[in-house]
Amino acid sequence: MEAFVPDLLPLFPAHPGGRSPITCEYRCGNACAHPEPNESGNEYFGDVVKDISRRGAFKAGAVMAAAAGGFAALSGTAAAAPADRPHPRPVPGTDFDPVPPNKLDAVVVPDGYAQRVVIRWGDPVVAGAPKFDYTKQTAAAQAKQFGYNNDFVGLIPQDPLGLTNLLVVNHEYTTEVHLFPADQYDPANPTEEQVKIAWAAHGLSVLLTRRDPIHGGLSVVPSRYGRRITLDTVFEVRGPAAGSKYLKTSADPSGRKVRGTQNNCSGGVTPWGTVLSGEENFDQYFANSDKVTDPVEAARLKRYSVGAGTSTRKWERFDKRWDVAQEPNEPNRFGWVVEIDPNDPTSTPVKHTALGRFKHEAANIKITADGRVAVYSGDDSRFEYIYKFVSKGKYKPGNSAHARRHNSALLDEGTLYVGRFTGDSPAAEIDGTGKLPADHEFDGTGEWIPLASGTKSFVDGFTAEEVYVFTRQAADKVAATKMDRPEDIEPNPVNGRIYAALTNNTDRGAAGKAGVDEVNPRNGNKNGHVLEWEENRGDAASTRFSWRLLLVCGDPAAADTYFGGFDKSQVSPISCPDNVAFDRHGNLWISTDGNTLGANDGLFSVPVTGPERGHVKQFLSVPVGAETCGPVVTDHLVLVAVQHPGENAASSANPTSHWPDGGTAQPRPSIVSVWKKGRFGLPGRIGER
Repeated sequence: MEAFVPDLLPLFPAHPGGRSPITCEYRCGNACAHPEPNESGNEYFGDVVKDISRRGAFKAGAVMAAAAGGFAALSGTAAAAPADRPHPRPVPGTDFDPVPPNKLDAVVVPDGYAQRVVIRWGDPVVAGAPKFDYTKQTAAAQAKQFGYNNDFVGLIPQDPLGLTNLLVVNHEYTTEVHLFPADQYDPANPTEEQVKIAWAAHGLSVLLTRRDPIHGGLSVVPSRYGRRITLDTVFEVRGPAAGSKYLKTSADPSGRKVRGTQNNCSGGVTPWGTVLSGEENFDQYFANSDKVTDPVEAARLKRYSVGAGTSTRKWERFDKRWDVAQEPNEPNRFGWVVEIDPNDPTSTPVKHTALGRFKHEAANIKITADGRVAVYSGDDSRFEYIYKFVSKGKYKPGNSAHARRHNSALLDEGTLYVGRFTGDSPAAEIDGTGKLPADHEFDGTGEWIPLASGTKSFVDGFTAEEVYVFTRQAADKVAATKMDRPEDIEPNPVNGRIYAALTNNTDRGAAGKAGVDEVNPRNGNKNGHVLEWEENRGDAASTRFSWRLLLVCGDPAAADTYFGGFDKSQVSPISCPDNVAFDRHGNLWISTDGNTLGANDGLFSVPVTGPERGHVKQFLSVPVGAETCGPVVTDHLVLVAVQHPGENAASSANPTSHWPDGGTAQPRPSIVSVWKKGRFGLPGRIGER
């Protein structure tokens, strides 16, 4: 490993949150340069119901937490290790030498670990796929090849030892000025073939892989499971909004068949062996919303930031569905949680409308105490909300075809909720600086506010159909808590708590914007934080919970950071948490997106219980201009998706990264496997000496 290398700089300044302008333009339509679409007046619960005692609410939460075992009883509050006694032994799964912050054009892993690229953009997925040729791409070839800008990674074991696995990967977005050679692509005048290549580069890939038990790493195995899902794949719309008048178009007058999925960010593997994937920044792909004259329709489009004027990619020139003036309902057909069954290559993927429509970062499941299914999801935009869905029916264990069909149908009927968070400290103690309140923690209680269940709406002025299709506006109406970009949300399989990455929000506390509250305690929050909550009695069906912040991210030397109470002099710097995962010990693993601390993004481990709680250690870093996505952590393997390497360059003409192929090659988004080099040449266990 090498230390920080300061001389490799982007070609232009990063945007708020540390991203390059190119990433901002192509990934989210430059959202940070535009006003937030959430113009609702709700600030947070303390402003809405001023006659409730904040201390009284906390006492109620304390009773609730005690009934569940409580935060303190389960974990204790970590404290700095006194200088006069040895530091506690590392928690199993986190015993490695941390990687220092760096700017190397490589995936950097700890000493004693090895790595291998599993698959790159353009590598074969479907039988008969041609060899990738960057200068001679075609839509037909890309439809059989691994797509662009890999994000979520799901690993589904096919044998008891987990040696053979189905690998499912999201392809979130395309960056056309990097997707094509600079002398072939004119952003103002893309060709129809280039547009179709981009359509094929979106979606998901399904592959069969095998973990090498002798040498480590993961390799792709040719099989019947190889599948590409693209913007031309037909999806079935299910749930209470299927057939809605808001989903009908000239191409689909039924409102039940949608062509394609896009902007698939993170996701989750279900207990029954399918994959849920969140459609996120779909709004920027559409054009001409400003030509919609109906004020109600215009307001709905604005609330989702659907594009006015010409789009960046100019897709509307080649298919009218991207032109809102011609197809005003087409944007309503995106922004859902989709489900893929990788076990059945002939299956039709599904869009689940009961889970609501917004910019889903991910969707992850916990089984309730009575056997139902709870799904957690965040809306990844500034000042947006956290949601939960609880099914009406009960989960059937197993991953047979029958169990998969039964359990998938559970996501079509239930109750959709949005979260409201209340702090336990006096408002004066939350001053926006990140200073801890008098009780030494950012914590409090919360409740899940019902929005709709089946055909019943709980929101005044909204039908159930409108709640599902225009979920953001419904959540505005019930005074949900505005959060700092809620991204990946996952339940911890060991302690049962739920963890959410809140990436950043540089507009928090700005003039005319929502101010701080205890769950979002910093003005100009450029480094983000990690939220932890426990449902009442540990039951995911509960409508009450207690919460606290595990991490307030940034430079450990800065006064506004917090690491679960752990000694800040001993932690790795971490900025902009994005995706989360867990190992079998219950340690939290966090990938980052947009590091503002002057180093490449990375993957970090952190224990969440005991004296090591909050001890953040960097496990790996990704190449120049890249984001770390989709972590999977098993006993013998870590998988990460290296997204948009070199995207801090203005175009492919002068790449700032040549990873993974080296030399003068163009950068290629790829999946990387990492393993520990053990004794006698065999792989060891991740995070163990």
